[in-house]
Amino acid sequence: MAAQAKQVILTSKAPAPKPFLSQAVTLNGLVYTSGAVGIDPATEKVISGTTGDRTEQCLENLSNILEAAGSSIEKARNRTKSHASKLEMKLKVTIFIDDMAKYASMNEGYLKAFNKGAMPVRICVAVKQLPLGTDVEIEIIAHQ
Repeated sequence: MAAQAKQVILTSKAPAPKPFLSQAVTLNGLVYTSGAVGIDPATEKVISGTTGDRTEQCLENLSNILEAAGSSIEKARNRTKSHASKLEMKLKVTIFIDDMAKYASMNEGYLKAFNKGAMPVRICVAVKQLPLGTDVEIEIIAHQ
């Protein structure tokens, strides 16, 4: 199988990327997103509320980016393991939070996008600081 050309993904339904990064790139049937924080695309500001609220906004932004790339969080949502496709089983989510004390709140927002069915593989790491002073950042790797 011949390698496909890398494609840069850009959608107005997610915060505009900084000049030194892309919202996502696709290559050989995979979508690699940049880290997303809980920014409202309309205001370009980090939303207020809880870590869970910002997690939900991160995933909304990422969902829009994945859809622009021909993929979707929807394909991993509301399914049972018996109905899981190869796509659903090969989705990876990486979450960075600034304090593990916020883990439960982050999971509340996360579970609004992903149910307890065919969950993607996931890693959550506590870090000292995140961009724009926010408390959560998420990136996703998915099939198109």
